[in-house]
Amino acid sequence: MDNSLRLIVFKSAEDLGNKVDEYLLNKFGYTKSDGYSFIVPVKENFFEDGHLKVEIDGSIRGKDLFFITDIGNYSLTYNMHGFTNHTSPNDLMMELKDGIGACNCHAKSINIVMPLLYAGRQHRRITRENLMCGMNLRELDNLAKIKSFITFDAHDQGVEHAVSHMEFDNFYATNTILDKFIDDLSIEELKKIVFVAPDNGATGRRNVYLNSFNSSCIHREAGSFVKQRDYNHFVDGKYPVISHDYSGNQNLEGFTAIVSDDIISSGGSMFDVIDELNKRGVSNIYLVTTYALFTRGIDKFNLYYKSGKFKGLYTTNLSYIPKEFLEYEWLHVCDCSEQLADIIYNIHNDLSISEILHDKSGPIRKLENKFRH
Repeated sequence: MDNSLRLIVFKSAEDLGNKVDEYLLNKFGYTKSDGYSFIVPVKENFFEDGHLKVEIDGSIRGKDLFFITDIGNYSLTYNMHGFTNHTSPNDLMMELKDGIGACNCHAKSINIVMPLLYAGRQHRRITRENLMCGMNLRELDNLAKIKSFITFDAHDQGVEHAVSHMEFDNFYATNTILDKFIDDLSIEELKKIVFVAPDNGATGRRNVYLNSFNSSCIHREAGSFVKQRDYNHFVDGKYPVISHDYSGNQNLEGFTAIVSDDIISSGGSMFDVIDELNKRGVSNIYLVTTYALFTRGIDKFNLYYKSGKFKGLYTTNLSYIPKEFLEYEWLHVCDCSEQLADIIYNIHNDLSISEILHDKSGPIRKLENKFRH
């Protein structure tokens, strides 16, 4: 077994980390059943006054370490002054920093795997507010021995300009999602597709999916919504949306709509988009998002699905989704652990990651094979 690679997997990303470990072992020719693992045991201790401490319970001297964390996992709990608290992104961010500090002097190099980027939506300053995402990245950038920072579908790729020492690699789960998506859809559903951005900020992601379906077998169109907000009121941390104005072909009779975004939180905007598309005669609506957070609105998703307003939501296992939600037939979770294992393998061995970053040929080949057969 490669004796220079180790994984530090926090409880927040335990399921994902274990799957990544298995794929890495297979790439090196080993299996867990033989007693092998790249994972170093970690003790995560929360004290009753709210402080925490991370202890690395194995040898990491001279190792190439990959810390894997999910700052969106709110299922973990700890006791503080007699109350039961659920972990927040702030808790898990501090845990990561504490873990780095616990082994910073001994490791050969440190790599951070944080698929859901901490404070990723605080990427620009509109009023008198802090640029938390950039500030946090700068702090990590100034720590010794951090070689690379790996994330998926950053809300704004421009946050990489906050760092100058460590590598910042922003990957996309597009191919992993489309691999399952293309398998599930019928030929009829795939013949006419309109790719829809729910707002201006999502047009780049829409175009990624649009280009991934660049096949002569498919009639493609693109559309987008523009949000009109009420800037006189501030509700639940945001300005409420007054309306969604659609730009594109207004007659979508017989089309399958693919609505893509990086994050679905409460789903409020997405429900408006679904309603507007149904008004335009769309036959099938599928939602695609890297992170389905479901901060609220899960019951409304069920209601919309049962009413036939949309046919499915495709997301990833890169951030926490409650187990009970996985039972819903409209929710399809795509496993990104093999892709993440490939990324870790290449970075550890100083191999190119360009193919992982930019490969768009897979979905096109799969589409054409499906139509051919």
